[in-house]
Amino acid sequence: MSSQTIRSLLCFCIGLLWVLPLAAAPVVGYRIIATYPHATDNYTEGLFYRDGMFYEGTGREGDSRLVVTDPATGKVLQQTTTLPSQFFGEGIVDWGANLYQWTWQTHAGFVYDRFSLQPIRRFTYEGEGWGMTRSSQEIITSDGSAKLSFRDPITFKVRRTITVRDGGRPVTQLNELEFIKGAIYANVWHSDRIARISPATGRVLGWIDLTGILPADQRRDSESVLNGIAYDAKQNRIFVTGKNWPKIFEIQAVPRITTTGAKH
Repeated sequence: MSSQTIRSLLCFCIGLLWVLPLAAAPVVGYRIIATYPHATDNYTEGLFYRDGMFYEGTGREGDSRLVVTDPATGKVLQQTTTLPSQFFGEGIVDWGANLYQWTWQTHAGFVYDRFSLQPIRRFTYEGEGWGMTRSSQEIITSDGSAKLSFRDPITFKVRRTITVRDGGRPVTQLNELEFIKGAIYANVWHSDRIARISPATGRVLGWIDLTGILPADQRRDSESVLNGIAYDAKQNRIFVTGKNWPKIFEIQAVPRITTTGAKH
C-alpha cells in the first residue's frame, strides 16, 4: 500500500469521526446507604464535607450565609452572618486555611478564615457565579452554561475552560460541583441527574439518575431541586441533597433496573 493511499485512508477515518454521532454516556442508578438531617430553611447552593462536618452555602437575597453542621444531628456548629440583601450566595469551596464563597449576578466573592468563618477579603470576577469545587491545583467553577472554568486559587483568574458535552451535545445549566476521584460531578439545574465529567476534555463520562430520591410531596416547591454534592475521601462516601430538602443522602451508584428486572 502506497504512502498516498495510507494518508487518504487516515483522512477518511478522521472525517468519519466528525460525521458520525458520538454515543451518549451511560446512565446508572443509586442505592441509599444512609440519611442525615438537613435544615429545610437552607436553600442549598454549595456543599462540601471536611473534617467530619458539612460546610454549606445558602442562596437567595437576604438569606445567603455559610453554615457548618454536624452530619449525625444536623446541629449548627458555626455560621456566618447573612450577606447584605443585594447578594445571592452561590458555590463554596475550601482552599488551605480559607473558604471561598461567590454570588450569582453581583460579581462579588468573599474569602473567610475556614476555622473561625471570619471574613478576610472580597474579590470580583466577570459573568455569573453558580457552582464551585477544587482539584489539588485549581478552583473549578460553573456559570449556568456548558462551560467549566479552571481558576487560579489565589487570584481567581481563569486559566482555561472546557465545554461539557454528552455524545457531542452541550450540557448546559451546570450547577453545584464536586471533584471526586479525578472527575467533576455536576448537578444539572432542574434535573435529577448528576453528570460525571472529564476535567481534561469536558466529555460526560456517565450519569447518575437520582429520580425518586426525594418524593415530590417532600419538596417545598418547584425550586426545591437536587443541588448539593459532597465527598468524604477518607471513607469514600458520596452525599447529595437539594434546596430546602429535609435530608442529606449518602448514596452509592449502582446499575439501573429496567421494568423487566434486567440490569443495564
